[in-house]
Amino acid sequence: MNSEEKIKEIINKLRPYLMGDGGDIKFIKYENGVVYIKMLGACAGCSLIDLTLKDGIEIAIKEEVPEVKEVINIS
Repeated sequence: MNSEEKIKEIINKLRPYLMGDGGDIKFIKYENGVVYIKMLGACAGCSLIDLTLKDGIEIAIKEEVPEVKEVINIS
């Protein structure tokens, strides 16, 4: 399994938690160590989006795919 496939798998595991709060996440691309995602639904306008992104999603991805340097939300 390559890095992009692993990243998509992790995002799919996180998706139900976000959906439980009315949000969602979409994988856009993985390029040069950076994962580009789009936060959707309630997550897109949430005041805690940075916390969710950096302390949740980014950490979960980096644990499994150490070559990832950053996760960026495309708004």
